Amino acid sequence: MLMNLFSEMLMYPFMIRAFLVGIVITICASLLGTSLVLKRYSMIGEGLSHLGFAALAVAYACRLDTLMIAIPVTMLSAFFLLHIREGSFIRGDAAIALLCSSSLAIGVLTISLSRGMNTDICNFMFGSILAMSPIDVIISLAAGCAIIAFYVLFYRPLFSITFDESFAASSGIHTGFYTLLLSLMTAVTVVLGMRMMGALLISSLIVFPAVTAMQLTGHYLRVTVVSVLSGLLCFTVGITLSYAFSIPTGASIVMTNLTLLVIVSVIRHVRGGFLL
Repeated sequence: MLMNLFSEMLMYPFMIRAFLVGIVITICASLLGTSLVLKRYSMIGEGLSHLGFAALAVAYACRLDTLMIAIPVTMLSAFFLLHIREGSFIRGDAAIALLCSSSLAIGVLTISLSRGMNTDICNFMFGSILAMSPIDVIISLAAGCAIIAFYVLFYRPLFSITFDESFAASSGIHTGFYTLLLSLMTAVTVVLGMRMMGALLISSLIVFPAVTAMQLTGHYLRVTVVSVLSGLLCFTVGITLSYAFSIPTGASIVMTNLTLLVIVSVIRHVRGGFLL
């Protein structure tokens, strides 16, 4: 019966697009999430997602290409947030809170002043597997594969700045560059995933797999691998449930991640230690 359901899903072009983009974005988010959670940067994804929503709303209202506007705007904001965190009169968490509320307000005002946007903006906020056009798929796959390639290429310096930025700097690693690279890759991942997950839920795709993996093992490489595997598992189950029961894709994937996290946490508590 499950195979029949999968066969039926893959008969539709929009489901094939959703699976292709979802797999790539899930891998990107899971890889980046490990470093972001360990560096306590996980809330940056929340701030960037709200800003991405505002950028998408403005671009849509102006009849501009949404991804081509949202990606550079979100990347610039990631650069801004990074420098706020490094030292300023505004604390990093306060800056993210201000960014979230201000961006959401801009998006809502744009919607209220425009006509014919309600359905599309709801898709941006809460996610829809129907929201991705063939052009979006091409852009998402190209950018997602580039992020995966960058992560693999710069794995060692990213690993170093994740655990001890001061030691990495003393070892000759340009910590500022790699921290910026991590933030920019996160910004692109957030924008690309908003079509499927929605602006209000995309940050969960970054946090949940990493936190789940950390319940299973304490080794960085194993955490990264398990994070990707758990993310892909929850994505597959979530999107299948979304199709089978006609429920929002983003919410379905988040609840699947939450369920897995609870199960893994209970098992770890019962065993009294890591499972791997």
